[in-house]
Amino acid sequence: MKGLNAIPQNATFDVAIIGAGINGAGLFRELTLQGLRVLLVDRNDFCSGASSAPSRLIHGGIKYLETGEFRLVAQSTLERNLLLRNAPHVVKPLPTVLPIRSWFGGIIPSFRKFLGLGGKMTDRGALVLEAGLQIYDFLGRRARVMPRHSLFLKRRTREEWPHMAADVMATAQYYDAAITQPERLGYECARDGLDVGTDCAVSTYTVPLSFKDGVLALRDERSGETRHVRPRIVVNAGGAWIDRINTVLGRPTRYIGGTKGSHLLLRHEGLLRELRGRMMYFGTPDGRICLAYPFYNHVLVGSTDLRIEDPDSAVCTDEEQDYMLRMLGGLFPGFRFGTEDVIYRYSGVRPLPATDAADPGAISRDHIIQEDDLDGIPLLSLVGGKWTTFRGLAEETADRVLDMLNVQRHLSTKEFPIGGGRDYPAPERYSAYLDEFFVTHGLPRTRAALLLERYGSRARAFAVFCQEEPDAPLRSLPSYTRRELAFIATDELVRTLSDVLFRRTPIALSGLLTPDVVREAGSIVGEALSWSAQETEEQCLLTWKEGQERHQLKGELPAASFSHTALRA
Repeated sequence: MKGLNAIPQNATFDVAIIGAGINGAGLFRELTLQGLRVLLVDRNDFCSGASSAPSRLIHGGIKYLETGEFRLVAQSTLERNLLLRNAPHVVKPLPTVLPIRSWFGGIIPSFRKFLGLGGKMTDRGALVLEAGLQIYDFLGRRARVMPRHSLFLKRRTREEWPHMAADVMATAQYYDAAITQPERLGYECARDGLDVGTDCAVSTYTVPLSFKDGVLALRDERSGETRHVRPRIVVNAGGAWIDRINTVLGRPTRYIGGTKGSHLLLRHEGLLRELRGRMMYFGTPDGRICLAYPFYNHVLVGSTDLRIEDPDSAVCTDEEQDYMLRMLGGLFPGFRFGTEDVIYRYSGVRPLPATDAADPGAISRDHIIQEDDLDGIPLLSLVGGKWTTFRGLAEETADRVLDMLNVQRHLSTKEFPIGGGRDYPAPERYSAYLDEFFVTHGLPRTRAALLLERYGSRARAFAVFCQEEPDAPLRSLPSYTRRELAFIATDELVRTLSDVLFRRTPIALSGLLTPDVVREAGSIVGEALSWSAQETEEQCLLTWKEGQERHQLKGELPAASFSHTALRA
C-alpha cells in the first residue's frame, strides 16, 4: 500500500510510525518482522529528507574516539560489518586514507576533547592517529570482514599521492564502507516489511493532522483524502522535523538542534585517478573534517557542519561550496579545483539533539529515544542516530515497543539480509552467479552486470519484467531502458517522478540527470502510472525545478514533444 486510499477508515495498528527516513523505515521492517501491525507514513517519499543527504558512508566513526564515545564506535563498527554482509549489493568496503603532517601534533587537544574540556583538533599527528587506529581496530573486531590499518611513511606516500601537499609526511590507511544507494536501501527496508507484514501499510506523501482521543488523523497530500487510524503506540521518526510533528500531535517538544551538512559531486579525472578507489579523510586548519572519495565515476566531497533553524531551507550555498573546494585544494595543491568542476550538490539537516555546544562538530551522533504521553498513548521520538547504526536503533526501539505491548521478540535482524542483499553472491561466487544470471534470462553480460549492481538479487524480477514485452534503451540515457523505469514505477511504491530519478535510482546523484532525461523518463513513468498529460507535465516541471533549486542543475526543460501513445509505438 502506498496511499491512504488503501487503508480502511478507523483501522487499528499496533504502531504508527511518522517519518520514513532510514530510522522510520528500519523500524517498520524490524516491527513487521515481529508480527506487529504497523503503519508507516511520510510527508514525502522514503529517505527524502536528511536520509538522502549523508556522506554516504557506513563507518565506525573514528573521530568519536576523540570525545570518548567508545560505545558508539563499538556499535557503529559492528553495524558496519553487519551491513557489509546483509546489504552487500549497496554497501561496499572503502579503503580510507588519513594524511599526517607531524609526529606529535594533537596530543594535548586530544586529551582536552576526551576529558570534555573543548578545543579543536587542527593537527592529528602520527602518534595520536596510531593510538586511535589501534583502538578502532580493537572495537571493530566483532564480525570483522576487512583488514586492519597500516601506516605509510613519506616515500610511499609521495609515490601514492604525487599531487598532495609537500608537508604531508606520512599516511595511514584503514577500512570503512560506503553505501552506493542509501535512498534505495531505505525503500527496501519498507518493502521487506510490507512483504512479510500482515495488515501493515505504507502511505507516502501523507501528513499527520492531529491526535485526539486515541485517533490519529492523516491527510494524503497527493490525493487530498483523509483517514483516521487508531494506533496503540506512536513513533515519531521525523528527523529534523520531530518537534514540529510533536506540536501537531499536541505534545510540543524541543528535542532537535540540527546542523546542516552539504556535499559536492565533482567531475575531476585527475583526482579520481589518484584516489584509485580510496577515500581521503582529512582535518582542516579550522578543526573540521572533510572527505573525498570516488562515487559513480566522479568524486564526492564533503562536508560542512553548520547550525540551521529551518530544515526546509537547507541547500548547499556558494559559500559552503567555496569552502570545500578550498580545503580540497589545500590538501591537493597539485590539482586545480573550481566551480566548473561541480556537477551536483546537496544538503541535509542532521537530526541531532538540542544543545548549547559551541562547536557543532562536537555534538554526539549517538541516538536518544525520548518517551512522552499522548492521552495515555505512548509517544516515542527517535532523536539523533546515523545511517550506519539504523538497524541497531530500530532493534533497541522495537524491544521497547514489544515490552510495552507485552509481545515477545521471535526474530533477530542481525543476520537478516535486506532487500536485494538476499541471496546476493559472496565476492568469490559473483562471477559464476553473473554467468548463470545472464544465461538464464538471455541478457548480454554487461546488461546483467548493470542490473545486479543497481538492484542486487532483485535484478531477477527486473529481468523477467523487461523481457515480457519489447524493450529499448532510453534515447537520453542508454544505460537505462524503458521497461526498467516502468517496472520501478509500477512495482516500487512510486508516486512522483522525483521518486524514480532521485531515490529509486542514482540517476540524479551520479550526475546523469538532464532536462532530456526528465522529459523521457516522465513520459515513461506517466504512462506506467496512468497519469494524464497534464499531470505528467506537472511532474516533469516539479522534478526539474527540484534539480535546479536544490542541486544547482543547469539547463532548461524542453517543451513536451511526445504523448504516451507515441512513446508506446
